[in-house]
This record gives sequence, structure tokens and C-alpha cells, in this order.
Amino acid sequence: MTQILKTVVETKDALAKIRGAQKATGRIVAGRIPVAAKKLALVPTMGALHDGHRALIKLAKENADYVIVSLFVNPLQFGPNEDFDEYPRPLEQDLAVLEEEGVDYVFAPEIEDMYGDLEDVTIVSAGAAGRILEGEFRPTHFDGVLTVVAKLFNIIRPDFACFGEKDAQQLALVRRMVRDLNFPLDILAAPIARETDGLARSSRNVYLESEDREAALALSGALAAVAEAASEGVEAALAAGREIYERQPLASMDYLELVDAATFAPLSEGFTGKALALTAARIGQTRLIDNRRVTF
Repeated sequence: MTQILKTVVETKDALAKIRGAQKATGRIVAGRIPVAAKKLALVPTMGALHDGHRALIKLAKENADYVIVSLFVNPLQFGPNEDFDEYPRPLEQDLAVLEEEGVDYVFAPEIEDMYGDLEDVTIVSAGAAGRILEGEFRPTHFDGVLTVVAKLFNIIRPDFACFGEKDAQQLALVRRMVRDLNFPLDILAAPIARETDGLARSSRNVYLESEDREAALALSGALAAVAEAASEGVEAALAAGREIYERQPLASMDYLELVDAATFAPLSEGFTGKALALTAARIGQTRLIDNRRVTF
């Protein structure tokens, strides 16, 4: 499936041919750049694109000669009772967004082409760091994330890959994987994109009904309370955040934690320095995450 303004690539083999031709000739085949392209940036997504994804694309374009965006709802990062089947897949809408943003290539593979037999596929382990926070509530999630990201890195071979800071634990784990497995690329991060009322942009926000939409502000509200109470110490800051959740009966908190921004180690009382406050909560049937930088 090929279009004039951008090339939509649906298989690994087709992408390999494009990358091979580009490497051999110094030109993009059937693309929009008429001169030698030196740097490629990848923006991995599961589609249902929003302004947060647009920010990632802008970051990619600032650092590379051309940009490829992947659209792939990755089954390996969904648990047995999660929303894989219901996850939004507005392909035509996503392609329109990518055209507006001037993306050069779109990689939109099928599950079979990415994995072959899902029952017998090699998995990248996130290790102990992938079993805390999000990993405690979604035990196989980060193994699935790292597996698909590693495959995308090997298939596309980008010079840069762009991720959002909203998924802070994911970003930290991807950076560690790049370091530990010696991937020859740089990881770039874009700040959290928020609605005017503070709600972090997420593809899952489309699930929120009117009352749920208001209740979802408990996440950003709790993080703000943590930051405001930081001068009183770690425990007081966390207590202030939990109080926000207690006031919102439609929000069921999974966790609210403070970690060292550099190591993700839990904070002890008396900590000084830069920290991350991270939270996850269920609003009705929708699970959301958010985070905020805090200085002690």
C-alpha cells in the first residue's frame, strides 16, 4: 500500500528493500527527500495518535533527515484481561495525522509478519526493574514492550528513536536495554503532552465518559499535591497525594510512588535531589498513568 506523500510499508522485507536501496544510493526510494539522507529517526507507536505523538514526530524531525513512524498494536504487552481487542485502531485518521506532520515512512506490519508464531517467540526480559511499579500490576508488560522495541530497532536500524516521558518507566527500561544490548542509536524523549486542565494525553482517554473524564484529573492532581508538599519530606508528600485520591471515589489508585529520577530506586525519608512521582489509577474500566518531576 503506497501513497504519493508517504510510503506505508507493511512487511519487514519491504522495509529492508527500502533501507537497502537508501543505503546503497544515498536517496530515499519513492520518498520525499531528493538529496542524501544521513540520519533516520524512528517514532514507535501503537497508533490512535494524539498531540503527544505529534510532539515526538517534531522531535524526530529536529534531529534527523527523515522520519519513520511505526503503527503496531503489540499483543505481547497486553495481559490476558487487558484491552488488546478494544484498543483503538483508527488507521485512516492516523495516516492523515502523519501526512500533516510530513512523515516520510510508515511501518504498519501485521502480527504474523512481526512475530510469526506468538506461542514460540523469543522474549526480551526487563528483569527486576520491570517487575516494580507498572510491572507489579502488569507482570508481562515490559517484557513485551522491550521485545517489540528491540525488533523495531533491528528491522529499521534508526539513528534515533523517540519516546514520551509520560511512560517514564518504559523510557528508563528502553534506555537501559539500548545500553546493555549495545544498540547503536540514541534515545530522545519528549515532555508529557497535557490537556488544558492537566490530564496527560493518552490514546486511552477516548474511553472516558463525562464523569470519568473529570475523575481522571485525580492523577495529575495527586502528583501536583506531592510536588507542593515535597518540602515536608517524602512521606508527607505521598500522604498529600493519596488524599487527592481519597476525595475522588471514581478513581481507584494502583500506586503512587516516589523514586530517584536517575536510578528508579524508592526514596527514603531525608532524600534530597531530583525525584519522579509516578502514579497509576483505574477510572471506571480505563487504566491511566502519569508522572511528574519533584525536587526534594
